Amino acid sequence: MKLIEKFVQEKEGWIRKHLEKHSGLTRINHGKKYAGGEQHLLMGKSYPLRLTESAESFVRQIDNVIEVGINDTRDILKIRLLMERWYRQKAREYLACRFEEIINSKLHYRFLPSGFSVKPIKSRWGSCSSKGNVTISSELIKLDPVFADYVIIHELCHLKHHNHGREFYRLLEEIVPNYKEIRKELRKYLTK
Repeated sequence: MKLIEKFVQEKEGWIRKHLEKHSGLTRINHGKKYAGGEQHLLMGKSYPLRLTESAESFVRQIDNVIEVGINDTRDILKIRLLMERWYRQKAREYLACRFEEIINSKLHYRFLPSGFSVKPIKSRWGSCSSKGNVTISSELIKLDPVFADYVIIHELCHLKHHNHGREFYRLLEEIVPNYKEIRKELRKYLTK
């Protein structure tokens, strides 16, 4: 027991630093109960969930709420699945549009991805394969659009520099001069 206490005392500063760092993180999906009134994110804004009995299932964002229509408003699993499907569809529509807009606004960089997809990735925000396929996490639809733009541009920069070396960051900074601040804010969010 003394050995453990000594170790904790020696590492107290490191432990406190890391606890403080992690206490500022936001888990965007953690602990959701899918109950009426619960807050859910969409495009960086928080909306209360409204559950409505309905013969036909639906999810929509109207006024200042996200409304789920379902035949049994107590069926948490079905509500969660409906919402996940709705988020993925919203993400596909929005992120595909932003992807095209960004490429078209940056024609002089000659970004030529071989493919683009939006998937429910929980471990990271995006990726670029060695073959030039760009994949973006559908979870970005929950956050402010500035983060989606940053991740898209980050992954497009990998088409030119498939690493995180000096040239990669030089290109990223040329396109997004404040990328460090955006990246720092994005790191405060976890999907798990």
